[in-house]
Amino acid sequence: MQSIENGRESLSPVDTAARADLHLHSYYSDGVHSPRIVVDKCHAKGITTIALADHDHVGGIEEAADYARGIGMEVVPAVELSSMLNGHEIHVLGYFIDTSSRVLREHLEVFRDARLRRAEGIVKKLNILNVPLTMEAVLKQTGSGAVGRPHIANAMVDEGLVGSYQAAFARYLGSHAPAYAEKYYLSPSAAIELISSAGGLSFIAHPGKYATDEVVRELMGYGLDGIEVVHPSHSEAQTIAYRNLSSQYFLLESGGSDYHGGKKNDDEQLGLFTVSSRIVEEMRKRLFER
Repeated sequence: MQSIENGRESLSPVDTAARADLHLHSYYSDGVHSPRIVVDKCHAKGITTIALADHDHVGGIEEAADYARGIGMEVVPAVELSSMLNGHEIHVLGYFIDTSSRVLREHLEVFRDARLRRAEGIVKKLNILNVPLTMEAVLKQTGSGAVGRPHIANAMVDEGLVGSYQAAFARYLGSHAPAYAEKYYLSPSAAIELISSAGGLSFIAHPGKYATDEVVRELMGYGLDGIEVVHPSHSEAQTIAYRNLSSQYFLLESGGSDYHGGKKNDDEQLGLFTVSSRIVEEMRKRLFER
């Protein structure tokens, strides 16, 4: 398959007019901070529009939106869904979703149940490896959010079972480590259909991590609305190439920092990977035309 690495113009990942970050996470999924703190951190960087796109969870959106409104910011309701295509993990972002959608909430409940079962399986594997972690310690890390490997890693650190978050993944939780357990996935077509059923727009997230142009075109056949063009993992050439591909096929663009708050350089990168507020207006226009 041909890789999508050949841009035709020079472009920095930072647009001086761009003040929207459309890819942020809170502790409702695998982020570190509350929705309010995420809003505050973006406000301090001069960002005026954000999308809280927690993995398989919409619980933080209302909190973020209510707080942001009071300081003159806008929160786009969003979600990030995990899917699998030909053995490769594909993440699909949904923007302007109706968070009260019954179909969406039922599916997200399935995701949360699957995440809990996965966490229980990981803890059992850790116990077999003589790592005495309990589910009670893990669930203390999650609050109202969906449990994930970051919560397990943090619990291991807090319980003194490993020296660091990074060590937990390297020794036990990484994809090739002994306590790893597979995630529950939708197909990309089902993820796109679910977002559409909730009135939203679907975008392939950070395609530079795993997707060729053929994969993007396959998702277009399922009704994909856009591409996350701007992302910290994208090279300048990839940013250009995805922008060109979006233009060629009349797809929308999005972009953001993929901020979690616990990763190296997260706070330094916040505010550097943004898109113009014009992008958000183009999304609204597409929804209106639909």
